Amino acid sequence: MNVRRSDNGSHLGPVVAVPRSVEERSILNEQAFLRMISLERKRSERSRMPFLLILLDMGENLPSEKNEKILGNVLTALARSTRETDITGWYKDHSVVGIMFTEIGIGDRSASLDTLINRVSEALRGNLTFEQFNHINLSFHVFPEDWDQETSQRLSNPRLYPDLRERDDARRTICVIKRIMDVAGSITALALFAPIFLLVAIAVRATSKGPILFRQRRIGQYGEPFVFLKFRTMQVNNDAAVHKEYVKKLILGKAEPQGMDGNGNGIYKLTKDSRITRVGAFLRRTSLDELPQFINVLQGKMSLVGPRPPVPYEVEAYDLWHRSRLMEAKPGITGLWQVNGRSRVKFDEMVRLDLRYARSWSPLMDVSILLRTPRAMVIGEGAH
Repeated sequence: MNVRRSDNGSHLGPVVAVPRSVEERSILNEQAFLRMISLERKRSERSRMPFLLILLDMGENLPSEKNEKILGNVLTALARSTRETDITGWYKDHSVVGIMFTEIGIGDRSASLDTLINRVSEALRGNLTFEQFNHINLSFHVFPEDWDQETSQRLSNPRLYPDLRERDDARRTICVIKRIMDVAGSITALALFAPIFLLVAIAVRATSKGPILFRQRRIGQYGEPFVFLKFRTMQVNNDAAVHKEYVKKLILGKAEPQGMDGNGNGIYKLTKDSRITRVGAFLRRTSLDELPQFINVLQGKMSLVGPRPPVPYEVEAYDLWHRSRLMEAKPGITGLWQVNGRSRVKFDEMVRLDLRYARSWSPLMDVSILLRTPRAMVIGEGAH
């Protein structure tokens, strides 16, 4: 048998063996089981209690009667290794069986994983022939995931988000329309703003040392990292410590608004940042620094409309429910947040706007947001 551990993990508490016959055990169909994974994820976001998803891939090439025989033996083994509260179902009909161990305690992750791998493996060995045992591919996936910002790999584990993939498949047609809009819009913008690109490039190069474009690692949809492009607005080799500290407070809801006016209004963004050049301040105020992002859109890393892509140290400070803004939509140049107050809204409200967009977007909504964006840029509300 091939045993694979998920790169993302958490502690696994003790598994209480509750003997049951195969007849007493119910197995959910694929649609119902994928729905249970989604529900369990939402519960875990609130309770912070991890759950473990075990997938047993029996392959798709075996004759159906042979698969049924293996399945019967597998369920017999699982009946001796799971609890009444655990959920078994088809992750993929007639080829991949899934088991969710829910409400697992917090502690030593590695030791608990080893214990559970051995427990399940021994149970399978005792109920399968050598040939059947070696045919099964067993993998372990834990939620919440451990998002390691130091790696260049995706941060999310797609096995834990089958419902989002299923949703994207269901609205494939409008996703194609969105992509056509992105390609057409970015090509048009790059051609239309070519003279401005040239003027900004000359201004950036003439007024400060360093590259014209600023390249930064950002986190895209499904936690996929990509290289984010902007016109450089800061001095090179600057220290990001001040920004990191403010962002952490902002996400925790402890940041004070900056740049308060006479009416007590301010924005949730650093306004007096000594790292910003004089030209950079103008580019930020007018949002001209964001023009190179049309290249990211053309590459397919971003969309014209979507959530703002975060830098890795922002994601490190996220609460569990904040991660959904990365999972449910591709990042965009503009979005509901940008046209509804921008940096004048608190971080949690920004996330809610992003989720509202991701769960109800349509081509018409994208057009509406795009039409409202120039006014937000001209006014410069919240731009610093």
